[in-house]
Amino acid sequence: MVLGNSCSLFQLGQGSASPHPQVSEKSKGSGTFISLFIRSSKLFYYLNILFGSTMYRVEAFRDAASAMEQEKEILLEMIHNIQNSQDMRHISEGEREELNLTANRLMGRTLTVEVSVETIRNAQQQESLLHATKMIDEIVNKLLDDLEDAKMRLMSLYGACTSDVPAGPIDQKFQSVVIGCAIEDQKKIKRRLETLLRNLENSEKSITLLEHQKSSVRQSCNSKQD
Repeated sequence: MVLGNSCSLFQLGQGSASPHPQVSEKSKGSGTFISLFIRSSKLFYYLNILFGSTMYRVEAFRDAASAMEQEKEILLEMIHNIQNSQDMRHISEGEREELNLTANRLMGRTLTVEVSVETIRNAQQQESLLHATKMIDEIVNKLLDDLEDAKMRLMSLYGACTSDVPAGPIDQKFQSVVIGCAIEDQKKIKRRLETLLRNLENSEKSITLLEHQKSSVRQSCNSKQD
C-alpha cells in the first residue's frame, strides 16, 4: 500500500509539471518590443530608399523645367533677332510685312507656354538677387548713352560670373553680390548677361553694316558726280 501510494504521488507530480518552462509576462513584452523595433527599422529603410529615388526624380523634373525656361528664352531671342536682322531690310515691303506677321504669330505662340521654376531663397539670398539685378539694370538703362562703355561694364559683370579666365577686368563688387545669391539665381544672372552681350554684338554688327552701306552709297553718289 505504501509503495502504491508513493507511485501515485510520483505520477501526480509528473503530471502537474509543464514540459516547457513558463515565459513571464515581462519576457513576452520584451520580445514584442524587439519585433516591433525590427519591423519599424525595416520599414524606415524601405521608405528612405523610396524618398531617395523620388528626390532624384524631383531634381530631374526641376532641371527639365529649367531647360524649358531656357528654350523659351532662346526661341524668343531668335525670333526677335530674325525680325530685326539686316536681311529683313533687303526684301520688299510686302514680303517684310508677311514675315513680320509670321514672326508675331510665332512670338505669340511661344509666349502662351508658361514655365516657372520657383527658387527657394533665404532673406540674404533675396537681398543679393535684388542688388545684382539692380546693378545690371543700371547699365542697361544707359545703353543708348554710351554703347561701348555699357558693353565693357557688362563684360566685367560677366567675368565675375564665370569660372573661366576672363578676357578683361572683373567687377569685384558684383562678384561678391552674386556669390551671395542662390545657385539657380547665379545661373540665371549669367544667362541674362550672356544674352545682353550677344544682343549688343548683333547690334554692333548691324550698326557697322548700316554704316558701311551708307558709305558705299555716298561713294557711289560722289563717283557719279565726278
